[in-house]
Amino acid sequence: MPTNGINKALKLQFGLINYENRYLTAEAFGFKVNASGLSMKKKQIWTLEQDEQDGQAVFLRSHLGRYLASDKDGKIACGAEKPDPECRFLIVPQSDGRWALQSEPYLRYFGGSADYLSCFAQAIGEQELWAVHLALHPQASLLSVARKRYAHLSSSDGEISVDSNIPWGVDSLVTLVYQDGKYSLKTCDSRFLSNDGKLVKENSNTTSFTLELKSGKLAFKDCDGKYLTPVGPTGTLRSGRCSKPGKDELFDLEESHPQVVFQAANKRFVSVKQGVSISANQDVETDMETFQMEIDKESKKSMFRTNGGSYWTLVTHGEIQSTATEVEVNTMFDIEWRGQRVALKASNGKYVCTKKNGQLSAVSDTVGDDELFLMKLINRPMLILRGENGFVCHHKNSNTLDANRSVYDIFSMIFNDGAYNVKSVSGKFWYISSSGLVCTDGEKPEDFFLEFLEHGRIAIKGSNNKYLRGDQG
Repeated sequence: MPTNGINKALKLQFGLINYENRYLTAEAFGFKVNASGLSMKKKQIWTLEQDEQDGQAVFLRSHLGRYLASDKDGKIACGAEKPDPECRFLIVPQSDGRWALQSEPYLRYFGGSADYLSCFAQAIGEQELWAVHLALHPQASLLSVARKRYAHLSSSDGEISVDSNIPWGVDSLVTLVYQDGKYSLKTCDSRFLSNDGKLVKENSNTTSFTLELKSGKLAFKDCDGKYLTPVGPTGTLRSGRCSKPGKDELFDLEESHPQVVFQAANKRFVSVKQGVSISANQDVETDMETFQMEIDKESKKSMFRTNGGSYWTLVTHGEIQSTATEVEVNTMFDIEWRGQRVALKASNGKYVCTKKNGQLSAVSDTVGDDELFLMKLINRPMLILRGENGFVCHHKNSNTLDANRSVYDIFSMIFNDGAYNVKSVSGKFWYISSSGLVCTDGEKPEDFFLEFLEHGRIAIKGSNNKYLRGDQG
């Protein structure tokens, strides 16, 4: 999927739910497909791919990397390693937001239940309709395709404005909340976008939108059949007059990278305010003191991007400047996680230290006070976790957490001197029991440590120095 934004547009991954409320499932054995999944786990996740030449046809790829296909008799298989003509489907969106999937070569519709799936129906009935449940991480940046601008919370105007050149700071984080086949847009201060453009505390009919796809982009349709669009000079996000989505009504979801501020041993914030040199010399946190952390997928090293779009880079004499416009060896840093502080190692193998004048230089062989930084994550006030087996959610009947759910709970995070306290929906805190279970009904906060170890993933360490893991739930 091409991107016209700063970061990569997210590949659309979702579960498909049939008329009996069961998920389309791809089994490893014989590459069989059925519709008997009760929730969305790995086997129930499908990736949408588009035909580059012809924007209409789509391919559905299973978690095994094989493609869904239908032959002329309507028989369904999912064993093709490469998309051939029988893997081509057309999406026919319905007014309630559900999809019908039509085989492009044979013009028949795909549907059925349990083990009885076929693609032979000549018309769309209830059995041929599928609800779409997005599987991607629900926190993202929202980019208007027409305006090439990002949505952000404008608290002074009490609205979501689509006029940002880059998605910077906590205001640019949008959380998608899924309920009964519809989606709501939640801002970083926990309010929902209503179709009239107002932000409200409660989720209701006017804050629920059905998701439509048009040539790989998303459109949000409200309860009156109108679409969200940026309106006026500030791009106020609200429902427009159109009942068919054009370019103005289309959006990309882009992954939202962690954004952080660093505080050095001199208690001052690392900044680019003074020009190209990176120095710890500011007392307030603004956009100039905020850096986007991008983790390289191959080397797992980190790059730090400024809000001007340049990267930290190692220059002569070990100095760190913000002069790089492209990612290269000298823009990559290793992060060493040392409890409440981090140390950064540059590409010359030396640690970054804070000099007397506040300037950052990679000249140290060992780590002392001057090489340690407090790193604070600023654009995740809400924590949503997804592991190998699904999302993290409160257990129905106890004070523990499940790690295998298709729905997620939103937890709030409070920064505490290099550690984080996690607050449950109930207002109580996470803590670790003597048997090592994570419990969610603590009266007082307990410290947890976040470690960004690879692209799009974090590890969480408890105060007992052990890492959290999801055991089959």
